Formats: sequence, C-alpha cells, structure tokens
Amino acid sequence: MPAPIRIALAATLMLAATLASAAPVTALSYAMPNGDGQASGGSFNYWDAGYTGSGSTTTDGAALSGGLGKLTDGVVSTQLWFNVSNNFGTGEYVGWNAQHTLNPTLSFLFAAGTLIDSISIQLDNSHFGGVFAPLQILIDGVSHAFVAPAVGSVGTVSFSGLGLSGSGHTIQFVQDPGTWTFVSEISFDGGSTQMPEPASLALLGVALALLAHWRRRVS
Repeated sequence: MPAPIRIALAATLMLAATLASAAPVTALSYAMPNGDGQASGGSFNYWDAGYTGSGSTTTDGAALSGGLGKLTDGVVSTQLWFNVSNNFGTGEYVGWNAQHTLNPTLSFLFAAGTLIDSISIQLDNSHFGGVFAPLQILIDGVSHAFVAPAVGSVGTVSFSGLGLSGSGHTIQFVQDPGTWTFVSEISFDGGSTQMPEPASLALLGVALALLAHWRRRVS
C-alpha cells in the first residue's frame, strides 16, 4: 500500500478512536424523592442533606430537583450504613423506606449529545435493620440483571454495554415491601456524539477518496 494511503488511513483510524473514546460522564443534575429517616422509622436520617437544588432536604421523601448531592459527589462508601449515618442526614448514604417512599425513581440530566455506556451503583446489602439490595434496578424503564453485593457487605453493581443516548435517563429501585434501600454513589461512563471539526471531516473525506482510488487501481 502506498505511503500516502497508509498515512490517510492512520489519520482516519485516529479520528475514529477519538470519537469513540470513553470517559467518566458527569451529570448536570438529578431529581428524586429525598431519602427517608427518623420520621419514617429510621434510626438516623438518610437524607441528601447537601443537595444543591430545590426541595426540602430535611423532609422525608420530599421532591428534589435541579441540583446535585451525595449520589454524585465521588464519595463511595465502603462501610455499612449504621457506621456512616447520623441524625443530620449528612452520612454517606441516601436511604428510602419502601413503606414510605416505594420504588424511588431518580432522573439524571446530561449535556446534549452524551452517550452512556455503563452505570455503577454503590449499594448496602447488610441485611441489618431491614436494609437490602433492591429486587430490581430499572434503567430507562428496562430491568437489567445484576448480582447484589454479598449479604452483610457493601459493593458496586455495574451495568455495561448500555448504549444510552439523549440528555435524560432514569434509574428506579424496585424494593421488597418493608425494606430499606441504601445508595452512596452513582457514576456514569461513556462519551460524546459531538461532531468533529470541519478540518477533521475534510481529512476523513480525503482518506476515503484515496482509499477508493487505490482499490480501483489494484482491482
């Protein structure tokens, strides 16, 4: 293969790799019912106390919207809920009591053109005080199989190969009635569907034209 063709193909591959590269994705905001607490039978308050949007962060199940909080703050708890919770709702988990806030749905907003390939959720599955992993986890309304952390532990539940596009996505935790669901962190990985710069598109066009010409000559 002539050198100009090899160079053009290499440039094309580099462009494709750039467009397909994956990286952590940051949510612009999320909306959800606030965690529950002592008013709902909890030993402590499991609120999203530092949430930056609207809604009462000290009221069990209150509608929160337009902000960010502990679920995306980068703090991934490695301890069981009772070791890192308090009366102020500033502990490491948001917790929902199925008897008060059944099957909470979280709605995440991302920049336009964002692709979500994988989602990781840190859960408590202590089986202590009624805290269990959810029965199901629905992503955009679709149930995805997962392996819960070992009984008596906390751990990460991951979903990959999702290929989700668009700026809004939902995660719903389907609970066994009478149980609590505790989540400390939700993270996303993916990329962007941004259009390449005009110069890159021109280079791609030249590469394809050269490749077509070379194939005609050798056929």
